[in-house]
Amino acid sequence: MARKSSGTILQEELYPPSAQPAREQIDDARLMGLDVDEESPFLRGQKRVSARRSSLPKKTASRLLWATLAAAILCVVAVAAGAVYEYGQRSWRFRVESSDNIEVTGMQNVTKAQIMEVMGADIGRNIFFIPLAQQKAQLEQIPWVESASVMRFVPNRLKVEVHERTPVAFARVGPRIFLIDAGGTLMELPQKHKYSFPVIVGMNPGEPLSTRAPRMKAYNELVKDLDAGGARYSQDLSEVDLSDLDNLKVRVNDPAGDVLVELGSSEYLKRYKTYVSHVQEWRQQFQKLESVSLRYDNQVIVNPDMEGRPRQPALAASAARAAAAAGVKPAALITRIGPHDRTVPKPAFELNEKKLDANSEAAKKTATPAKLKTKTVRGANSRNPTSQKKTAKAAARPKTNAGLVHTSAHNPETKKQSVPTASAHPAIPKPSPAISKQQSNTSSD
Repeated sequence: MARKSSGTILQEELYPPSAQPAREQIDDARLMGLDVDEESPFLRGQKRVSARRSSLPKKTASRLLWATLAAAILCVVAVAAGAVYEYGQRSWRFRVESSDNIEVTGMQNVTKAQIMEVMGADIGRNIFFIPLAQQKAQLEQIPWVESASVMRFVPNRLKVEVHERTPVAFARVGPRIFLIDAGGTLMELPQKHKYSFPVIVGMNPGEPLSTRAPRMKAYNELVKDLDAGGARYSQDLSEVDLSDLDNLKVRVNDPAGDVLVELGSSEYLKRYKTYVSHVQEWRQQFQKLESVSLRYDNQVIVNPDMEGRPRQPALAASAARAAAAAGVKPAALITRIGPHDRTVPKPAFELNEKKLDANSEAAKKTATPAKLKTKTVRGANSRNPTSQKKTAKAAARPKTNAGLVHTSAHNPETKKQSVPTASAHPAIPKPSPAISKQQSNTSSD
């Protein structure tokens, strides 16, 4: 068969008439989407492949897979933690059996009994249920404890670390003496330690810490100034009065006699050196040196009037013994009373107006027997020389109505003054029956 030179192939040549029914079947199969065994060698494959698509994207499915895995792991961990919690809650291995399981460090002045008052409630308790923050706060309520920490150690041990306060002075508050730190917190006196501090006066019982804090600031400045340059003058003080912050007063523990020195509110070292350099001269000029005022510049007042100074209550006997054992100097244990603070003793008997009128009437009725008895007593005294001497001495004494003497504590040259009683003319007391019988027997003789 000769090959045509034309490049176009007719449809009749490709599909001869004998293949026309097959061609129609193929076309019908394409239209109906059916599989046909016969395929054209010159066209694309007519068979379609079905593809199934997922309802979720691939990334979303991967994320869901990882989330499910994590949730499963968390469930396993939660179940394990619940089992461990149940075991730790009910097991006897995690209970604090006794005080031996509580270790305490840092105690010097704080006693084990004070610590156990707070931590004793935890004995027999599960270690995981002990409120550490609450116990720490309660421990810091102890006056000697400045800070504390409470730690738990598995299986059943507690450790308490205590940091104590540092005292800087004694403080006389009411009828007792305490130790006090730089911030103004009061502590009980220790039983085993002794300190060499001055005693601070001028603090009132029940006052808040905010009131004591500025006074302690002034005290710290005073001690720092007196000890500057290695002078150590604060060791000579037995008492510091902080009642007036504009005029600090110190009592010097001098072997020749303690002296109260006013230092004002500044330049404490300069003014104290003035006292040290002139104290011997002042002792020679004055019969008794009790106080010196140096609060003003270029002015010295010896034995000034101290009437405005508040009176300190007397110390109890037990408090004085405890203070002496803790190292308080003897000069600070004396309760000093000013001239206007002295109390007049209560009289042995009191005479009101009714008693005075009754005694005056009785005295008038028995005037004659009283004279006879007086003569008899004089006669009896005349026989005894010793009684005559006593009578003469009694007559030579100055007569006072009550025999009470008021003395000024700050001026030794003050003369004694008598204090009159309420009655200007006391009635003559009636002698007892025994004395009357004795006097009558003597007169009959």
